[in-house]
Amino acid sequence: MLKPKAIESFFAALEAANPHPTTELEYSSVFELLIAVMLSAQATDASVNKATRALFAVANTPQKMLELGVEGLERYISSIGLYHSKARHIIETCRILVEQYGGEVPRSREALESLPGVGRKTANVVLNVAFGEPTMPVDTHVFRVANRTGLARGSTPLEVERQLLERIPERYRTHAHHWLILLGRYVCKARKPECWRCVVAQVCEYPDKTPAPKSSTR
Repeated sequence: MLKPKAIESFFAALEAANPHPTTELEYSSVFELLIAVMLSAQATDASVNKATRALFAVANTPQKMLELGVEGLERYISSIGLYHSKARHIIETCRILVEQYGGEVPRSREALESLPGVGRKTANVVLNVAFGEPTMPVDTHVFRVANRTGLARGSTPLEVERQLLERIPERYRTHAHHWLILLGRYVCKARKPECWRCVVAQVCEYPDKTPAPKSSTR
């Protein structure tokens, strides 16, 4: 496990490389963010963005989306995995938002997690991205990077989440999960991490660091 001094260096390097990280999901309101995150489970951000550009043009509020109905919503999101169940969850969530919250997305974790299709990770993303709370959504990228680098070691996302919140210095917590997601998505890849171009390679504890590929000669 990385020592506190190494963790400070780890996040200082990420901050220097990308001072203002943010989600790659496209949205223009808290409601749109919630829907995009719900759709992103087991799907790429790029595929979600492609679908939501058309969807949000016609239904960018809970009431408008509710009026689409399940079948109407499915026509917009059919390119996304698990779209049948996601459509059902989203329409029911919109119904609850309209009937219980005046069409607004609630700001409490308990209320968010009570919505159909909204689990801890989705709630954490909304609380962090929309409301600036220092939560730690743990997706497959964060889980892999935390375990691989020595930032946190755990067999479940919740274990990793709790360790990261304990170990990451407070000043970095608001942006930490974005840095870790981007690191895992583009550099610390699942099959073969690109350690030779990683800004935190010097403090990372991964023992089998990959060397730079040899340049081809003609």
